[in-house]
Amino acid sequence: MQPQQLDLPSWGGRRKGAGRKPKGTLRLVSHRSRPVHLARHPLHVVWRMRPEVPSLRKRAVMDLLRLVLSAGGSRATFRLVHYSVQGNHVHLVVEAHDKLSLSRGMQGLAVRVARAVNRAADRKGRVLADHYFARELCTPAEVRRAVRYVLDNHLHHGTGRAPEEDPCASAGALATPRTWLLTVGWLRSRAGPLPVAYWPSSEDPRALFP
Repeated sequence: MQPQQLDLPSWGGRRKGAGRKPKGTLRLVSHRSRPVHLARHPLHVVWRMRPEVPSLRKRAVMDLLRLVLSAGGSRATFRLVHYSVQGNHVHLVVEAHDKLSLSRGMQGLAVRVARAVNRAADRKGRVLADHYFARELCTPAEVRRAVRYVLDNHLHHGTGRAPEEDPCASAGALATPRTWLLTVGWLRSRAGPLPVAYWPSSEDPRALFP
């Protein structure tokens, strides 16, 4: 006689629904500890807003954002040099003395931005979708491409208009940069033209490559 097989409960393997429950928000950026940051390297930072947040480019919202970005972006150890505000995300070019200065500077800006958006839109609740994304810019070419991408970002969203300055972006430097890469290096680079805000009055296209 063959032994009878018993259906015993099993605790092995992955079960559906097991593990930590999600918080309801899709993580867009890795939450791992950020790497060591070197003061000589500027950073390109991106913030994304939650889907229910109204467009940031509305006049009432943008008027307040200009004020808080200017007020919160100039510190001894943290500087917001360039920004571009799009409908559901914000691009920044910043300088920070170290990893801690970057973290504290971005936290301060996050509070200011969230309060400004909620006040302008007459709403309450969370504004930012997730942590910010940050990439170090280590060469003059990287900085030049990043600054052009940030300041001319509206041209990548299918406006169909002739190149012009974006009214929702900083015209030139917001806080005075201190790194060599953001003061001298990026202007010496030949990695593409300057942002529209930096175009000279001369019609000679060679003037775009100093």
